[in-house]
Amino acid sequence: MGGSTYRAEHVGSLLRPAAVAEARAANIGPGQLHSGPELRPIEDEAIADAVAMQEAVGLPVVTDGELRRSFWHYDFLDGLDGLDVVHRPDQSGVTFAGSVSIKPFHPTITDRIGFPADHPMLDHFRHLASVATAVPKISIPGPSACHFRTAADDIAPEAYRDLDVLFADIAAAYADAIAAFHAAGCRYLQLDDIFFAYLCDERQREAKRAEGLDPDQLIVAYADMLERAIADRPDDLTIAMHLCRGNFRSTHVASGGYDPAVDAIFNRTSVDVYFMEWDTERAGGLEPLSLLPAGDKRVMLGFVTTKTPELEPLDDLRRRIEAAAGHADPDQLGLAPQCGFASTEEGNTLTPDQQRAKLELVVTAADAIWGS
Repeated sequence: MGGSTYRAEHVGSLLRPAAVAEARAANIGPGQLHSGPELRPIEDEAIADAVAMQEAVGLPVVTDGELRRSFWHYDFLDGLDGLDVVHRPDQSGVTFAGSVSIKPFHPTITDRIGFPADHPMLDHFRHLASVATAVPKISIPGPSACHFRTAADDIAPEAYRDLDVLFADIAAAYADAIAAFHAAGCRYLQLDDIFFAYLCDERQREAKRAEGLDPDQLIVAYADMLERAIADRPDDLTIAMHLCRGNFRSTHVASGGYDPAVDAIFNRTSVDVYFMEWDTERAGGLEPLSLLPAGDKRVMLGFVTTKTPELEPLDDLRRRIEAAAGHADPDQLGLAPQCGFASTEEGNTLTPDQQRAKLELVVTAADAIWGS
């Protein structure tokens, strides 16, 4: 185990090509999440094109762009045993800055949580690996996603009134998922565990207090749940974590520096690679990097934004990376966009050409700065 040796990567999701968006609009109803077999050939072709694009710009790690998904998290969660993501058109979805809301899907825990051997994202990875020359990476929501977005009234099992029992079951389910992805050939798995960053936002912290939860204790509980899930992973499997403050149609949810959570994520977990959002002042300063332990762990600095098309000047990126190196060993740093380009199928307000230019910038900047 240990951090990847790559200086340039991206988080995972890509803008949906027109053919995929049109096919989904024609075949998936408003209360549905998943595509059916009739979309598979269209998705397969789009994924092959997406992989070819990533490899052409020089990325050493490629993803399927999450092109089969509606959401970065709900599609995976809905495939777990004991957890259903329910469409409730009479309720609102999560609201982002500017009062825009995602579609009204809500996770509900109906039974004890487990990971099924036939989870559809195992096949998603297998297809990605079959068309990739570069290292194939798949991203799934981190364990905290099972709890953070689930209202207490939507947790049915009596045993889960004790959150320790719920968190233990989630950790065990994720340990099974990690073993299953490894058996499918995955050697680089990313957990999008963004709610650690949400818990650094005072509004989000106050909302959890209103639910009777201590946000600082929740950070520790989430970190320990994550560590139980990954602790026994195979030695040849790299585990990454992505943290951000929300990403929907180029908007956000949370603000605040990483200070309340950084010690837990760096030092209570054996995560190898951290993709951390730092594209605006909303993310706070770089001082939390000083808690990164010396060794193989790596932070991919999210200095390139996916929310707007303007390209960051190379000299600005160089200065920011030099500033980060004042807090952490530069050999433990790399460069990435701060988030995906399409955390939901709607995507951010960029064009495919602008998306490609952002990825090219990441590769070019990393080569200029580190000579990779």
